[in-house]
Amino acid sequence: MRDGQDKKSILLPVLAAAGAMASFQVGAALAKTLFPAIGAQGAAALRLFFGAIMLLALVRPWRFWPKGAVVLPLLVLGAAIAGAMQMFYLAIERLPIGVAIALQFLGPLAIALVGSRKPVDLVWVAFAAFGVWLLTDPASAGVSLDLVGVAWSLGAAACWAAYILIGRRVSNIFGRATAPLTVTIAAIIIVPLGVAHAGAALLDMSLMPIAILMALFSAAIPFVLEFFAMPRMPARTFATLTSLEPGFGVLFGLLILQEVLTLPQLGGVGLVIAASAGAVWTGQAKPPAAPVD
Repeated sequence: MRDGQDKKSILLPVLAAAGAMASFQVGAALAKTLFPAIGAQGAAALRLFFGAIMLLALVRPWRFWPKGAVVLPLLVLGAAIAGAMQMFYLAIERLPIGVAIALQFLGPLAIALVGSRKPVDLVWVAFAAFGVWLLTDPASAGVSLDLVGVAWSLGAAACWAAYILIGRRVSNIFGRATAPLTVTIAAIIIVPLGVAHAGAALLDMSLMPIAILMALFSAAIPFVLEFFAMPRMPARTFATLTSLEPGFGVLFGLLILQEVLTLPQLGGVGLVIAASAGAVWTGQAKPPAAPVD
């Protein structure tokens, strides 16, 4: 009886974590549908603007403001989120979502492997290296990827790594207020760039339903689901599940955008997922939560 209860108790958190990942990738796919009208910069601006409003209304972070808190780390984290989101959108403007998110996962994978002395981690490095080769080499993938898009993905990976390095310290200080505050800071950074790029097109009312749905799927829904899931499962289990996110990127890129990857590219995504999950599972440090995509 106890085993059955344990399985039931873990099922809902697992489904919630999967729902959060799916929601993030639906939001990314919806964002890409806006690119022809307002570009990657405009889509990032609308996503962060509406996402910040939703999170501020949902959490009301001013209720949790700690006395004497140092603001600089919060600003740095907000800048890392701004960089990760803008570079990711610039990447998916040129690459399939599944490829871009797999390359972006190299950031947290590098953090998981840096300083490791375990021989098994060489396996995860080899998996990741071979996966990237399958994703980017025209001879293996059968297509020529846009190298500028690859560069934007790697820039997003670097910002994601920065997010991980500083995110725990900031979340320990600001708690539940961290996500809405950092997304708001990111919006303050990115919205002027979106306005400079897209101008009055950002005010086109015909775009607002998709823009609001994009922010809903990218911010409010996954935020609620992750906060339900994370306290109800081991941190390592949660982080291992988040390694599946490139797979969700492939799925919703296909369903919403009709982005079809070649078999070698699918193999590359699978190898990056295996490397990320393996590095988390064999690592000693408690893994951080996934960033806001």
